Amino acid sequence: MVDFFVQGGGFMWPILIALLFGLAVVGERAYSLINSSSDTDKFFEDVKTTYDDSGKEKAIEFCESASGPVASIFYAGLSKMGKQKEEIEKAVQNAGGLEMAFLEKNMIWINSVITIAPMLGFTGTVVGMIKAFEDIKMANDISPAVVAGGISQALLTTAFGLIVAMIMQVSQNFFVSMIDKLILDMEEQSIKIVEYLQNTK
Repeated sequence: MVDFFVQGGGFMWPILIALLFGLAVVGERAYSLINSSSDTDKFFEDVKTTYDDSGKEKAIEFCESASGPVASIFYAGLSKMGKQKEEIEKAVQNAGGLEMAFLEKNMIWINSVITIAPMLGFTGTVVGMIKAFEDIKMANDISPAVVAGGISQALLTTAFGLIVAMIMQVSQNFFVSMIDKLILDMEEQSIKIVEYLQNTK
């Protein structure tokens, strides 16, 4: 693998940097999204139990101490308890919007690596082909041995760039499915908390 990297020439380095940057973002997103996942139905029941047993303030403290987007939504709703339904819904929607932005944070960088890595690879391909033709010109010969170095460089940069893009694409698809599930869960729990607060008014 190291030999292939060296044979790929100078364009292998920016592609490697793109890969390392992409993996760093993937690690951050994985950590964040896993921490945002929780059993929201159980959390809703816990909030109800805390509210019924200890009152509004304890329920707010319980939500404030918990992590995850649903906890923030419940906190926003409980904080507006006693207000008009429209105010409660607005507070829950605003909290939901902020949490959605947090869930989708840094996804653009993964998409950037997916786009840039193959472009770097293709640029390396062009440079490799130019090198091959320069070698032909210098040797005044078109034998395979003369052009092998340039063509090898061209193919390796393309392959490496595409491999990096595929790794990032798989990661992005996985995260998008996680985010979609979390957003759907948030919407369901938002409806439940608004109805609960209206009924316990």
